[in-house]
Amino acid sequence: MKIRSTVLLLVFLALPITAQKKDSTILNKWIPSAVAGFNISQLALSNWSQGGENSLTWTLTGDFSYNYQGNDIEVKNNLRLAYGRTKLGSEDFKTNNNDFYLESVILKKIDFPVDPYFSNTVRTSLTIGYNYGTTPKTEIVNFFDPGYVTQSIGFYYEPNKEFNTRLGIGVEEVFTRNNTKYADNKSTPRIEKSGVEAGIESVSSLKKLVAENLLLKSKLRLFTRFNSLDVWDVRWDNTIVAKINGFLNVNFTFLLVYQQDQSLKTQIKQGLQLGFVYTIL
Repeated sequence: MKIRSTVLLLVFLALPITAQKKDSTILNKWIPSAVAGFNISQLALSNWSQGGENSLTWTLTGDFSYNYQGNDIEVKNNLRLAYGRTKLGSEDFKTNNNDFYLESVILKKIDFPVDPYFSNTVRTSLTIGYNYGTTPKTEIVNFFDPGYVTQSIGFYYEPNKEFNTRLGIGVEEVFTRNNTKYADNKSTPRIEKSGVEAGIESVSSLKKLVAENLLLKSKLRLFTRFNSLDVWDVRWDNTIVAKINGFLNVNFTFLLVYQQDQSLKTQIKQGLQLGFVYTIL
């Protein structure tokens, strides 16, 4: 994972950059934004001789932001929610998407290519999630069980409105209730339900209109601990949105996660769905 993480980071850093100009129309104003989406994939069979089963997959998403840009201070708040379920044949519905991601970044503008920043990030599941590979199914996550909170301070670089990246020293806290395996230190006799680790955090974001009706959104987060600098947590979240009209999209999502307290193997989730989008603000 060390080599893979480095390659992903180099891809982001190799993106073309141009100078950014301030937009006077939003200066010294709080700008809210709210977009809700409903994605669906469905297959229905009747007297189908070639085999198969009915299937239905749906996902609700929300993307909310509340940002402020002043002469020397900039604040970026973003909340992303996702919850989805899948039904195959006569089986019960199973949860396939269950994500809560809240990020706040405060920048101090200093008329330099990079600006100092402070950030706070909260990552957890919206609700209970199960391992469906066991009989009976077993709980593996719940709201703030585990919950990850990361604060970092460092330098932020935003050459244009499409791309930004930041690098800093971070402290990551993990909180659990029942699912203590995410926080427990196996080298101690007692079971810990929370933990704190310091390290280095890098976050890079890209939002680019590839074509007139094709939008690419990509976010790469890397985190390594000072006591194990050769091991990196990786979260690479990608969405490609093909706009059909004002409210109908086709969405392709790809999420790659590597985090040792969750799994020793790389986790990958991808989906292709028809989506209904409503802009609230």
